[in-house]
Amino acid sequence: MSFIYYKIKELPKEERPRERFVHVGRENLSDLELLAILLKTGTKKKDVNVLALEILNKYETLSRLSMATLSSLLEIKGIGQVKAIQLLGAVELGKRIWIQKENKPLQKMTTAKEIWESSKYLFVDKNQEYFYCLYFDNKQKLIERKLLFMGTINRSVVHPRDIFREAYLLSASSIVCMHNHPSGDVKPSSEDILFTRNLMEIGKLQGIPIVDHIIVAEDTYYSFYEKHHSCI
Repeated sequence: MSFIYYKIKELPKEERPRERFVHVGRENLSDLELLAILLKTGTKKKDVNVLALEILNKYETLSRLSMATLSSLLEIKGIGQVKAIQLLGAVELGKRIWIQKENKPLQKMTTAKEIWESSKYLFVDKNQEYFYCLYFDNKQKLIERKLLFMGTINRSVVHPRDIFREAYLLSASSIVCMHNHPSGDVKPSSEDILFTRNLMEIGKLQGIPIVDHIIVAEDTYYSFYEKHHSCI
C-alpha cells in the first residue's frame, strides 16, 4: 500500500496545520500535524509532513519520542541541530507542564512510596545514574525537585555542598535524595550506604535533615528510612 503526501503549499489553505489549529482547535490536530507545526519547514527534498512522519515512525509512540536525545534526532536526514533543539525544547516544556499539573506545588508526601510513585517517571529509560534531591518545607510538602548530577552507568559523583546550597536557596526544611540503579537491582551498594551516612551527618550539622534516600528501578524502590527507620 502506498500513500500520497502533499506538500504543505499544495494543500488547500484550510487544510494546512496552522490554519486547522486556528479553526478546529489544537486538540483536534493529529500528532503529525502538531509535529509539523513545531518543525515549521522541511527541506528541499523532504516536505515537513514527510519529515514529521519519519520522526513518528522512528520513535513509534509519543512516550518514546519524549525520551529522544539530540544525537538520535540528528540521525534523521533533514533534522539539523536547530530543529532538534526546537523539538526537544517543546518536549521538555510539556514535561514540566505535566509535572506542575500532576504534582501541584506544595504537595504533601509522608511516605517513601508516595515519593517514589510521584517521581519514578524521572528515571524512565535512563541508562546511567541520575541523582535528584526533593526539597520539602516544615510540613513535609514538596517545594521542588532538582536534578543535581548525572553519572556513569555504575557511579554517580555527588557533592554535598551543592545539595545543601539548593536547600538554602529554597528555604527547605528537609531533603529526600533519589537516584536510580540502571541495572534494576535497588539493593544499595557500599558506596550508597557510606554516602548516605555521611550526608545524614552533614544534614544534622546544617540543620536540614536528610529524611530518606530512595534508590529506584523501573518498578520497585529501596528506602533507607523504611529499612532502617532512619536514613542509616
